[in-house]
Amino acid sequence: MENPAAKFNLCNKTHLLATGFGSGLAPFAPGTFGTLAAIPFYLAFVYSPAYIFILFTLFTCVVGPYICGKAASDIGVHDHKAIVWDEFAGMFITLCFVPFSWTAIAVGFVLFRFFDIVKPWPISYLDKYVHGGLGIMIDDIVAGLAAGVCLYFIMPLLG
Repeated sequence: MENPAAKFNLCNKTHLLATGFGSGLAPFAPGTFGTLAAIPFYLAFVYSPAYIFILFTLFTCVVGPYICGKAASDIGVHDHKAIVWDEFAGMFITLCFVPFSWTAIAVGFVLFRFFDIVKPWPISYLDKYVHGGLGIMIDDIVAGLAAGVCLYFIMPLLG
């Protein structure tokens, strides 16, 4: 039986983006590696006005359903674990809620991974009932929103 991950071609721009520049091809915890791989891209915006990062995050979310849906279709597996563009979007959303700090990145990472893995309602509902590229993205978008709101309220407590 062929490994579907072997069908990803990193020379294909859609596959490259969908796999988070290859981070989703990690042999274990691809979602965690994908989330970690998003951090350098976030850091590229640290000295930009906040609205630039917010626009970039919105762009990531808007093109995500196409990128994820196309990659999933190409390899024949809906929401293959190597598709981590949704983790990029979720982590970016999480970090939109607070100013830059290394603490915010660390706590945001933990919160986003928590919501993405545990999938409390309505995230679990969306994960189960929304299909296609939007289905791949929507649970991580909502997980990012939940993590971002939590991060917003936690950060003042952490100084």
